[in-house]
Order: sequence, then structure tokens, then C-alpha cells
Amino acid sequence: MNQDLGLKVLGQIMGWSDDRARNEFEWLRLMARLKYDGYRDFQAGMRFIESLATWLQQFALDERETAYAFVRRTLVYIGPSEMQRLVEQFYPRTVRDRLICTVAAERGIPRYRVLADADARTASERLRRQTLFMGLSDGARIDTIRHANAGLLNNEQLVQGTQVDTEKWKDLLDNLRKDLGDPEARFRLVYLVDDFAGTGTSFLRYDEDKAKWKGKLLRFKDSVESANDVLGGDKLFADDWELCIHHYVVSFAAAAAIEGRLAKAAEIFNGSWARAMHASYGTILPEDLPIDAVPGRQDDFMKLSEKYYDPKIRTKHTDVGGATHLGLGYGGCALPLVLDHNTPNNAVALLWAETDGGDRDGVFAPAMRPLFRRRQRHA
Repeated sequence: MNQDLGLKVLGQIMGWSDDRARNEFEWLRLMARLKYDGYRDFQAGMRFIESLATWLQQFALDERETAYAFVRRTLVYIGPSEMQRLVEQFYPRTVRDRLICTVAAERGIPRYRVLADADARTASERLRRQTLFMGLSDGARIDTIRHANAGLLNNEQLVQGTQVDTEKWKDLLDNLRKDLGDPEARFRLVYLVDDFAGTGTSFLRYDEDKAKWKGKLLRFKDSVESANDVLGGDKLFADDWELCIHHYVVSFAAAAAIEGRLAKAAEIFNGSWARAMHASYGTILPEDLPIDAVPGRQDDFMKLSEKYYDPKIRTKHTDVGGATHLGLGYGGCALPLVLDHNTPNNAVALLWAETDGGDRDGVFAPAMRPLFRRRQRHA
């Protein structure tokens, strides 16, 4: 649809006066061009203005101003430039700092001396090559990490996923030893990288029903131990290796939860597992970002999330988060958040849920129209 036509239709849907429409159209054109039109999962032929017009029509006339105000003043959209910046800062701000701190501690010297001391500098370069980077999802942007740190990081220390077979593990170890000229060399640091965590449950959680730990960390642990079993005494990691988990974006609640679960997991994991586990983040979202964090602040929009809700979006996978009503998103996170490559299900459901509506056990559920369509991981 032509943008001017889309704006005209939007003005009619909202019932704006000419002056109000003129002011709103200026903001909408700017935000559509700078941010929202770049969202990756709009339907063919549709961009933000058209999607907004369609989205607003699901609400009653007297509710549309509340819905529009939420988009205008509350929505947080992390676009490709912001995410690119977080990826590019990952090595210089997080990884390099850990390398320097580790070498300084091992040599008993101040951090500022590491790069000035020839032996310490050589040790930090060796440790850098002994660091392995693995993606926990497509959002890890391992290729971007490689491009942003060309000449510092080797292609053979960056892996797209954690579920690799034994042959791949052996190749990684062989290339490390070849590059260092040391037939006994092993990895000492491992970074598991992901784009976003809203609750932290997909990374690590305790399943009360089955009385065991689950999540991406456990799958990584199983992969490592399986490879070590095949390799015998030639293990992948040094005895003092450490595991580092990095998320580019994390909610305040997830950051606290991950720290707590890592501490608990450290008590349970044994054998040849990491000497220590660390968590780091590109940015932690504000504690008061969830729309239910401040009483009374978003009551009107929260009522919409209750009224325009189809229980069909609930699945066995969403139940893992602990919330059975997903109006405020997976785990009840209540985030007004959109990432340019996909909307997390931790965001309020009105932003991403898409259903046909209909009878749900004798109760009529309205069809849900997404503003930013979500690409579901689980069917």
C-alpha cells in the first residue's frame, strides 16, 4: 500500500482531526523509515503503517487511543544498528577484559601491566586462541563476531551452534594445537553466546516434574561429555577451563535468574565440568520496563491484553515459563519489546500473537492480529 494512503486510512480508523493527523503522521513517517519498516517478518507488501492500521482495527473505537498510545510512548524496538553495536562491543568490552584479568591474576600483576609486559602479552594472545565461541541460536551472530574481529579471532574458534559431532570437536582441537604449535593444548575459555533472554528458562531451568535440569546449557554439557568419552584421555578442555555465557540483551529479571541458576548448577555439576561459570550481558533492560512493574501506569492497556486474548496461543512449550495466561507474554514478563529479527514471546501477546479466534471450550475468543508477526520456534 502507498504510505500516504496508509496514513489516510489510519487517520480515519483513529478518527483524528486534521491537526492531530498532521502531527502523528510526521512521527509515524519518521519512525517507520528509521526503525519499524525494517522488521523482518512483515507479510509481503506490508510495512509498519499498514500493519498498525490492521492491528488497531481489532480494538473497539474507544480503545484504539490506548493501543496507539502504547505504541507511541511505551514500545521498545531494538533495531539492527543497535544489535550490531552490541555484537561489535562483545569482544573489546567483555572478552578482552576477561583475558586480561585472567592473565593478570595468574601472573600476580596489575591488569594495566599485561599489555606492557612481553611475557604477559604473549600469554594473553595464547589464551585468546584457547577461547572457543559457540552460538546458542541464530541470534548469536557468530558470523558478525568473526567479521568484527578479523585478525584477532580465528575461524576455527567460532562455531555456529553447540550441538556438534565428535569429528567437529576433534577438528577444533586439532586446529588449536596446530596454531599454537603445542600438541597438548586445550581450550581454556568457552563463550556461549545468544541474542536475548527474557526469563532464562530456555538456557537453564529445573524441571520439577522430572526432577532434573534442562535447557541449552545441559545440551551443551551432554555434547562435551559425549565427545570426551570418544576422545578418551585426550579431553577438549584444560582442567581449569571456565565457561562464560553472554547475552546481547537481557531483561532485569532474567539476569538475576541466570546468575542464581548458574550458582545452583555449579553445586550439582561434577566430574570434568568447568571450574567456574560466568554470565555477562551487552545490555540489561531497566527493572521497571515491564508494563506491570509500576502499579497503575499501564492499567488500560493491560485490560486490553485480557480482553483481546485467545487461549490457543498457550502450548506445552509456553507452560515451561510458569504462566498459563499469555496476555503478558511467556513467563508473564510483560515486556513492551520488539527485536528487529523477531518479536520475543516474552513481549505482551498483543504485539505478536496471531490467531483466527473462535470457540474455546464454550467461550468465544477474539481473533488476535499481530503488530509485529512472530516467527514461532515451536509449531
